[in-house]
Amino acid sequence: MDDLQQWRASGDWFSHRGYDIFFRQGGPINAPTLLLLHGFPTSSYDWQSLWQRLTNHFHVIAADMIGFGFSSKPMPYPYSIFDQADLQQALLKTLQRDLQPVHLFSHDYGDTVAQELLARQQQENGLDIRSVVLLNGGLFPETHQPVLLQKLLISPLGPVIARLTNYRGFQRNLQRICAQPLDEGLLQEYWQQLQYNHGSRALPGLIRYMKERRQQRPRWVAALQHSDYPIRLIDGLQDPISGAHMVARYRQLVAPADIVELENVGHYPQVEDPDAVWRAATEFWLNHKVI
Repeated sequence: MDDLQQWRASGDWFSHRGYDIFFRQGGPINAPTLLLLHGFPTSSYDWQSLWQRLTNHFHVIAADMIGFGFSSKPMPYPYSIFDQADLQQALLKTLQRDLQPVHLFSHDYGDTVAQELLARQQQENGLDIRSVVLLNGGLFPETHQPVLLQKLLISPLGPVIARLTNYRGFQRNLQRICAQPLDEGLLQEYWQQLQYNHGSRALPGLIRYMKERRQQRPRWVAALQHSDYPIRLIDGLQDPISGAHMVARYRQLVAPADIVELENVGHYPQVEDPDAVWRAATEFWLNHKVI
């Protein structure tokens, strides 16, 4: 667990709605701002394998959203994508970077937060977002194929299922959605973070994002379709949740579609094949003179 402890020791905290939120930042203070948005049910630690390379080119900011990682996990709490977007804007304001151009790099749950931030920008009440890189995520509710555990968590049995969730079940679910086997030590670190601050109890509240995606589909799909700035999708095609079938829908709905398809990669591209993700992201940033 040394890497995880070093990650935490290198971070800091700010307050959102009176709750402690963990975040990390790094890279030259005058470099372009890159905001990292993590997925469900993990944390900003998902970006560890890319952190050093990213901070060579950007001032990188990554928070554990409320309910995740080392951040507070209150229950009851009105968990929502809108609140997580508020949190990201509040963090940038705290760091005095909210009025500067910002670039987004997101995954899974974080993709939906990115969509909400884009929607706010288009309504002229948000961040000045200049580019977006999306990894595997439920961009369209009609293509999202949740695993059984997610379906159970969003059901009336959710609180019971959350209490019964154990490491072996967690491990099986993550390995099932990845095409490349995840390191056992990394899985244990993910589990440790999930359990931090009694995190399992927050899962039924957090999982409501799946309902929000259906309710807010017009807003969040339009955010992708009407962006004034470039967006690239980097997708692990072997992902049973949001792989090749989601890419096909993206091509139908978003034009022009800038997509990099990763063969033999599943739901966690930045963990399964960080080198391929790095190449695809840097090509995008270079093409658009971001770096």
